[in-house]
Amino acid sequence: MSDAAASQQIDDIVRRMAGWRGERLSQLRALIRGADPGVIEEVKWKKPSRPEGVPVWSHDGIVCIGEALKNAVRLTFPKGAQLKDPKGLFNTRLDSKMVRAIDFHE
Repeated sequence: MSDAAASQQIDDIVRRMAGWRGERLSQLRALIRGADPGVIEEVKWKKPSRPEGVPVWSHDGIVCIGEALKNAVRLTFPKGAQLKDPKGLFNTRLDSKMVRAIDFHE
């Protein structure tokens, strides 16, 4: 899948999200793309319960994954436990040996 095709799929995912969650994911997406112009957008893990898939941002491996939960938008960082977090941004998945995540609430 080309970068443009994946970006269009993420546009569609964001557009289908209702209310504040779609707006928040769109804001986070803009921050990610602005912070790393070399980041590649992908859509992974399509399945019957989530046929649209999950937005993923990669640069020499997965940087983060975006998901809309019932009461939050979550960015998951698969190698987050290896990152320093002096400002304490990670607020979930803190017990994992690998993963860290940030939940953004309304």
